[in-house]
Amino acid sequence: MPANNFNIPGLSKQEVIASRSKNGDNRLTYKKENGLFDAIKNLAKEPMVILLMAAALIYLISGKSGDAIFLASAVVLVATISLYQDSRSRNALEKLKTYSQPHCKVIRDGHLSEIKSEEIVIGDYLMIEEGTSITADGNIVHSNDFSVDESILTGESFAVYKDKNSEDHQVFQGTTVASGLAIAMVTAIGNDTKLGKIGLSLENIKEEKTPLEVQINNFIKKMVLAGAVIFCIVWAINYFNSFNILDSLLKSLTLAMSILPEEIPVAFATFMALGAWRLMQMGVVVKQMKTVETLGSATVICTDKTGTITENKMSLAKLYLLSSNEIVDPYQELDNIEKELIRMGMWASEPIPFDPMEVALHQAYVTTTLLDERSMYKMIHEYPLGGKPPMMTHLFENENGLRIIAAKGAPEALIAVSALEDIEKEKILEAVNTLASQGYRLLAVGQSNFEGSNFPNQQQKFKFKFIGMVGFYDPPKPHIEKVLKDFYQAGIAIKIVTGDNAATTMAIAKHIGFSGYEKSISGDELMKMSATELQQTVLETNVFSRMFPDAKLKIINALKSSNEIVAMTGDGVNDGPALKAAHIGIAMGKRGTEIAKQAASLILLDDDLARMVDAIAMGRRIYTNLKKAIQYIISIHIPIILTVFIPLALGWIYPNIFSPVHIIFLELVMGPTCSIIYENEPIEKNTMLQKPRPFSTTFFNRKELITSILQGLTITAGTLFIYQYAVQHGYGEHLTRSMVFTCLIAANILLTLVNRSFYYSLLTTIKYKNNLVFLIIMITILISAAVLYIRPLTAFFGFQSLSLVQLSLSISIGFLSVVWYEFVKWKKRLQPTKSA
Repeated sequence: MPANNFNIPGLSKQEVIASRSKNGDNRLTYKKENGLFDAIKNLAKEPMVILLMAAALIYLISGKSGDAIFLASAVVLVATISLYQDSRSRNALEKLKTYSQPHCKVIRDGHLSEIKSEEIVIGDYLMIEEGTSITADGNIVHSNDFSVDESILTGESFAVYKDKNSEDHQVFQGTTVASGLAIAMVTAIGNDTKLGKIGLSLENIKEEKTPLEVQINNFIKKMVLAGAVIFCIVWAINYFNSFNILDSLLKSLTLAMSILPEEIPVAFATFMALGAWRLMQMGVVVKQMKTVETLGSATVICTDKTGTITENKMSLAKLYLLSSNEIVDPYQELDNIEKELIRMGMWASEPIPFDPMEVALHQAYVTTTLLDERSMYKMIHEYPLGGKPPMMTHLFENENGLRIIAAKGAPEALIAVSALEDIEKEKILEAVNTLASQGYRLLAVGQSNFEGSNFPNQQQKFKFKFIGMVGFYDPPKPHIEKVLKDFYQAGIAIKIVTGDNAATTMAIAKHIGFSGYEKSISGDELMKMSATELQQTVLETNVFSRMFPDAKLKIINALKSSNEIVAMTGDGVNDGPALKAAHIGIAMGKRGTEIAKQAASLILLDDDLARMVDAIAMGRRIYTNLKKAIQYIISIHIPIILTVFIPLALGWIYPNIFSPVHIIFLELVMGPTCSIIYENEPIEKNTMLQKPRPFSTTFFNRKELITSILQGLTITAGTLFIYQYAVQHGYGEHLTRSMVFTCLIAANILLTLVNRSFYYSLLTTIKYKNNLVFLIIMITILISAAVLYIRPLTAFFGFQSLSLVQLSLSISIGFLSVVWYEFVKWKKRLQPTKSA
């Protein structure tokens, strides 16, 4: 049967161009958000920017125009960096949108083609089938048992049956096909569709904040509050010492600026967006940012068998005839009864096959028949796949009124609706066990007769003759054993959840070295269990056969109730509820239905489960690197805060060792370090050998926070030691400031290198491939040298050039205040079972 068997030529290439020129593209375009304007507006609300502008204004009023210009320039620089990072994030998300754009099938120039939904034009003939999202408005010109879910427009949850003769024979963009197939002539696209006029758009849906994002925001709010309180205290101390309002404000602003860890939210947004962009380059489209955060926590992956573990390249491999009770090879010389089995299997399939098994049946029919009858018959009724176990039935009729009623489905389903003797049932089940145990996927084929047009409402009410079974072989993917091994090494459990029978599934599972292939449970058995029994069973069982939507959903919810972080792969309409319920819903990009893609949180573009290994590794890498960045930020902020506060609080000789210009300089050094260097860090070699982290764990856990605080306190001890050393040797304020500043910069540089891993030594991590490390550190050293040894800059910052001894001492103390953590890591490596 040709791809277009409905005598619809569709538009020609020239007609498509003319229609597009007249009516435009199929896009919903509303008032677009001004990304740059919104970014600038949000930036103006940032506490650090407000403090910088306030400090610049005070300097200006005080007559210190140079300092005012520097701080104003710093605002511009901070804004430029922030806008650049925001631009990178937005560009990454825009690319993700283009990748996740739905596709559709249209008839053009007499051929069925797959195109992007935005390329549809008015006048196109759109083919829509079960599981697809309708991408334009149109009028039905042909349909088979076609129903559509219009709840997005009407709010009604039940499916509506339609055909070209119905009063309502229109289909609308945004709705989904619940059953059957239809061809519709497109009448409206873009904003002219019913959906476009209502003004609904997925872009209007705001994502909820993730647990990590909430914690970060709460942390920042607490720090802002602490900064405000300390600002008032420090201002009061300074004011009552000097009675100079502006000078007191400047000094208190210095401390407030040192407290604000504004790099944390920037780092979070950057890591998540760029992480999603990196995943997209690997063939994994992330639809929701929270998925990037969740990936590293996945503990269980529930995967389909067909097309995920196997290649989804179905070839007709065996035939079983009930009449002869024999299993034969379909490519040997066949007799008429064997050819009839293939013929009826083809008629039981869709007229335009897209399922690999149906494609194989059509191909086998072509090679075994002398007369292709497909163009002579027209489908007059269809019963879509349904029932437990499932089956489907098609009714065809030719011009002479001759009918063909053919059904195919699970052997158990056809046995239940056929008139069979007990001995015949035993023969069939014996053949099922023989073929299934060899890994063949089986479909039983039946035939029926019916007069008149008052067809029963259920296909099971026909009286079928059981003809036989067709067996397909879908070989496992060549690399699937390695994929499973990688998951097992990463501490992730794998469960096969399939609609196929247990014997076939277990045979394939055994062949690929799947852990726990010996034990399986069916969907019906699972549904009868109590909640407690179910929860225990899903943890202990790894093969789930004859599954249906409700059973799949029960598995996901039972695993979630056991505090597992569940990833679920799926491609069909019946996978939608489970994909939505899973922490990480994974749809297949090639064979996945639009319903599955809409329900999922990420899409594997090439349907390769190996991409999930890469995605989980990337999720762990992103989380680990974000944690490193945040620990670095906390560690380096502590010495800045305490070096500003302690001399003032204790009344030391130089109470205000740093001013706002020094703080902003340090902020400009730290910003690129955390958001550029750490984001670009490669994955550590032991990352995929560890168990998944609990989803509830964040960077605020006690152990990591103590590590950051200790690192910060030891750096503080180093800077204050240098401070006291300089004072004891009678150095002036400018020289003391230069030595403290140099010590802090040296500590910052080494901390950047040491914190690249909290397990492996500096000698190991220095070999990591990250070109930005050398670049950023060299820029930091050159700028620091410039402000210390170029006279105009030295004078501006209130520094004094250091002698070789003073410089060496400051750098050495800075290094010593950080390098101690290398001994902690060495001790960890002596205890490999407790590796970080």
